[in-house]
This record gives sequence, structure tokens and C-alpha cells, in this order.
Amino acid sequence: MQTIVLRGETDWDGWRQVARGLILAGVTPAALAWTVGGEATDVAAESSGFQVPRELVSLAALAIQAREPDRFSLLYKLFWRVNQGEKLLGGDPDPDLAAVRRMALAVRADAHRMRTHMRYLAVPEGGATRFVGWFEPAHFVLAANAQLIVRRFPDLALSIVTPDGAAHWDRSELRFGSGLREAADDAALRAWWDAERETLLREATLDVSVPEAEALDEISRPPDRAPLGPVVLHPKSDPALRDAANEAAVCQRCPLCAPATQTVFGEGPADAAAMFVGEQPGDQEDTIGRPFVGPAGQIMDRAMEEAGLDRRMVYVTNAVKHFKFTQRGKRRIHQTPEVPEIQACKFWLDVERVHLRPRLVVLMGASAARAGLGRGVTISRERGRQMRAPDGQTVFVTVHPSFLLRIPDAAAKAREYQAFVRDLGAIKALIVAEDRV
Repeated sequence: MQTIVLRGETDWDGWRQVARGLILAGVTPAALAWTVGGEATDVAAESSGFQVPRELVSLAALAIQAREPDRFSLLYKLFWRVNQGEKLLGGDPDPDLAAVRRMALAVRADAHRMRTHMRYLAVPEGGATRFVGWFEPAHFVLAANAQLIVRRFPDLALSIVTPDGAAHWDRSELRFGSGLREAADDAALRAWWDAERETLLREATLDVSVPEAEALDEISRPPDRAPLGPVVLHPKSDPALRDAANEAAVCQRCPLCAPATQTVFGEGPADAAAMFVGEQPGDQEDTIGRPFVGPAGQIMDRAMEEAGLDRRMVYVTNAVKHFKFTQRGKRRIHQTPEVPEIQACKFWLDVERVHLRPRLVVLMGASAARAGLGRGVTISRERGRQMRAPDGQTVFVTVHPSFLLRIPDAAAKAREYQAFVRDLGAIKALIVAEDRV
């Protein structure tokens, strides 16, 4: 058996070059073992190549960042099979392809957690400020994620520290170096940075082989704002609700389950006073597996903060749990769910509502209002009013935050955003009033 050595855990360029040469040389997957570290294996470059579907290349570029020891051999096996003439996409479910998809989804979810959960320490540096962030990723997402973060904040000096390594941005170059095995608190991170900063910045290198970061609509959380952090789960979180989420993961109550990547169930503490209901997952939510993490979710988070609501302390879900879309080239364009689809998915919304027993249900947009009130609703007419659902549940109707994204005029968008913040302030007042009763 031949052992192939790669330069690093995310040596995408090295893996592709070696894999192409070996596949064209007829080396079977069973004849290879893969490892990381040491002198990289050199395989003679082939002048010819072979075609691999773009979707498979995209999946591979993500999956290679997974902390799975067999990912290199599994990817090689898939590319070998493609070169043998097998059609892996669009046919019957394939276990190898499914495993790679699971890896890719896990990487996307971990990268999202890093962009929203990472805390930054503001450190004075030469009359300016460097933001030093700390995160413990489940997968090897540092290099690709750092590319996205510095694109979002090009004018800030940043250092992102993980146990796997660190990324340093000086407003012109992105360099990578050694990381920190453990940082129990900000004081430990500050002490490490103060002691090591000159060596770290001097020895950091540009030579990191990693897939080019994806262009995402989702943005990183600004370093000067507190991290959103994980959802705060109540210690006595309802086991029945967890079981329902597992059952919903294989739901086939309507045709939307087929094209969607996964079911996106609600999240939040079991003792949440309020449940926020949107329409359906979007492209980012469908990929990451969490509700309201895309552009609309980011607007909602910002508005909640201004209104004094903690996103982590409310339950957030959707009337429909699968992403409905139409494919246009590489893009997936949102489509409004039909009434039968809303009715089919109301089963899961009722499960969430019954087990959570929130004091207030916030219905954001027409689809959520239909699901919660059992009838068509004109948002402009019933917005901002406390009402009773047919079963006696207290509800509050407001716009869906995606509405704000579609307003072209900047002044009008600003006015509508402030109106949304006022609605959220009224919701907070209702929750507080319930607490006092």
C-alpha cells in the first residue's frame, strides 16, 4: 500500500494534484493510505485531466476541512468513481456521497458558529487596536473562515486564535501561525498575546493551502460587539421536543422535503417566554441547519439587541421547516410556500407551541400569521396588535425581517427598520407585563 503525505489538514491544492495524478495513473482507492505532516508526496503532474461535476468539487472543498481521518480516502474514492464513468449526482442515494455531504454540512455549521460565537479582546497595538478572537472549532475551519472575516472587516487589525493555529490580518495581508492550546478566559488570552505577539507576527506565513472561501450572504459578527453565543438551553429542556426535532428531520408530510438539504427545526430555551415564527428557512438556514442565521436573521438579531431582547432567550422557528426554492444557475431563489405546505407543516409548529407553552407567539409575515391564526392576514392592517388565536394563544403580528431587505430606498428602509424595532420593544413590554402578573 502506498502512503500519501499531505502538507496540512486542509491541503486542498496538494490533495487535488496528487489525486489527479494517481487517478490518471490507474491507482485504485484500496491501494492508498493518506496522512498529514512531514515531506509532502510528489506525484508527477499529468498534462491531461478529467471532468468532475462542479457540485462535487464544491462539496469536496468543504469536506476536506472536516475533522474526519478518512476524508482524504473517501474523496479520492468519489473522484475515482467519477473517472470510471459513474454518475453520482441525480441518481439513487449513494452512501459515499451522503457521507461527504454530511461532512460538508458539519463544516458549514461549524464555520457559522465561529462567525457568530467568537469573542474578541480589544488589545492596544501601536496607537491603534487589534481585535484578538478566540474560538475552539470542531473542524479545520480557521483558514477559510479567516478569509471571510477579513473581507468583511478589511480596515480592522485582527487575530483569530484557535487550538489548531492562528490567523493574523494587518489590513493588507492574511498570515497564519501557531495557535493556543487553551484559553480559559480573556486574561489568559491577553497574557499569551502580550508575551508572544512579536514572535507570532514575525513567524506567521502566507503559505497556507486551503480552498478559497465561499462567498456567503451571511456576515461575521463585528469584533466590537459581544458574541451572539450559543442558544441558552434550559437544564430541563423538554425531551419530547428533542424527540420531535429528530422525527421532523425525516419528515415527508409535503414535497418540500425532497429538494431541501435538511429540516430546520426551531431552537431556543424550553422556558422561553416568547416564540418567534417566521415563514421558512432560507438558503443559509437550509445549509447550516439553524433558523434565522442568514441576512434576515442578522437584521432580526440587530433589531432585537436595540429593543433589549436577547435572541438566545427566545424560541425561534418557522411555519414551514423546509426551504422552498427554484434553482437559477448556482443560486437558489426563495419561493413563498403554498397554503397546503403551510398546513402540512403546522403539525410541527403545534408540537413546538404545545411543548413550549410560550406566553406570547410572535408571527412575522403573512405565512407565519396564516399558520398561527388559521386565516389569511393583511400585515399592514393587523400589525402591532395583541390578539388571540383560535385556541386562545396570545399572538402578536409584525413584518418578517426579510421585508426590510427588499426595500430599495434607503430612507424608507431606515424608517421601516425603526418600526420593526418599536414592534420588538412592544413585544418585550408584553413579556415583562406577563412576568409581573
